Amino acid sequence: MTVEAIRKMVEETGIAEGEQTTVGRVNAIREHGKAVFMDIVDGESKIQLHFRYDVVGEESWNFFRNYIERGDFIGVKGTIFRTRRGELSIEVKDYTLLSKALYEPPVEWFGLKDVETRYRQRYLDLLLNGEVREIFRRRTRIIKKVREFLDDRDFLEVDTPVIQEFYGGATARPFTTHVNYLDENRYMQISPELYLKRLVVGGLNRVYTVCKNFRNEEIDVTHNPEFSMMECYQAYADYSDMMDLTEDLFVYVAEDQWGGLKGKWQGEEIDLTPPWRRLSMYDALKEYADLDVECMSDDEIKNALAEVDRQNYDKMIIRGGYVRGLFIAQLFDHYCQDKLVQPTFITDYPRETVPLCKLHREKPGIIERFELFICGTELGNAYTELNDPILQAELFEEEMKRAEMGADEVHPNDTDFIEAMRNGMPPTGGLGVGIDRMVMLMTDNLSIKEVILFPMMRRL
Repeated sequence: MTVEAIRKMVEETGIAEGEQTTVGRVNAIREHGKAVFMDIVDGESKIQLHFRYDVVGEESWNFFRNYIERGDFIGVKGTIFRTRRGELSIEVKDYTLLSKALYEPPVEWFGLKDVETRYRQRYLDLLLNGEVREIFRRRTRIIKKVREFLDDRDFLEVDTPVIQEFYGGATARPFTTHVNYLDENRYMQISPELYLKRLVVGGLNRVYTVCKNFRNEEIDVTHNPEFSMMECYQAYADYSDMMDLTEDLFVYVAEDQWGGLKGKWQGEEIDLTPPWRRLSMYDALKEYADLDVECMSDDEIKNALAEVDRQNYDKMIIRGGYVRGLFIAQLFDHYCQDKLVQPTFITDYPRETVPLCKLHREKPGIIERFELFICGTELGNAYTELNDPILQAELFEEEMKRAEMGADEVHPNDTDFIEAMRNGMPPTGGLGVGIDRMVMLMTDNLSIKEVILFPMMRRL
């Protein structure tokens, strides 16, 4: 019987007598002559053991004194009782050394302050820090609730290839691998988008996946090159429908995690009560930067970015030259993103930001796209999906021209995807939500490394 089961049995029945067997890791040893008290832990549960020389016998006693140490795993058999102070204990009659720990765990976890050690040796972090164990239990439950939410709405969970011929669905630098049997290079997926859309073409009208994506990009508090994503696609929906779906999803998860729609993140109260604010990118720039980009010339936009973000300005000029929509989006990142604390949908992006999104039905040069921002961080990205194969092919060709000019984060020309679209793709709404960032929000963590068990680190 597990330690937790023993405690639950005694709590429910009030009976503290009887013989039981259990297992655990030795956590503490207190010697008192011919008697020893020992704590063992199993997960989050702890129980005290009482060893007596006259009960276990000389041979077992000597082995215990010579070889059992903190960190070891043991199995015990004995009688349940309570000490004078009322502590639930087991009078050990027999025991077995199950596994030996060559390193004895420290009495105190001084490494808690050394985050690099915690991330590199996550097993020690988990072993000695109950709060960390709870974060990852909550992470698993959050993912379960995301799946539950979508399953209840008739979405079908599917798998997509992680090793792909073309790295599509986002503008990011990929990781390259090689298929020996084919003697061909392939790419680790940066997004499952184009494969999920193929399934919509094939008649699966509501599909989703929870998967790993791999992007050869920066490592910081919100980015890890290997990260978890949920993407879903719904036929006969648009980006407005995806906003409603996003609100409902976060409400569903928050009610489970926070017990309501208000929670704390880094001291800030976050209110997820719908409806959330919806603000176009151009209006956000007017509000937070006093920039009316619709009325600004190309030179004015270039100068505006060069003045406040010269590093990214130079990088963008080198990698593909001036693209009006991309410069406007960079101005938004600089001026607006960190001001979006309460949940906000930023809508209606410049056409050049994404080649996979449908053109806005009313606004020239704009696409029907939104991103969700909470606590100054982007947590979701969605479109009314482009379903015109002719226009899609033209936009891919534009991306190839940018690549020829030096841009290294462009969407490749996936001709097989175009071929799939030629068979007819219904009007579709798509949504991607960063699972790691959702967990950061729900568990009040500032760094993505706190919610990924094994974040990427520089090699020692």
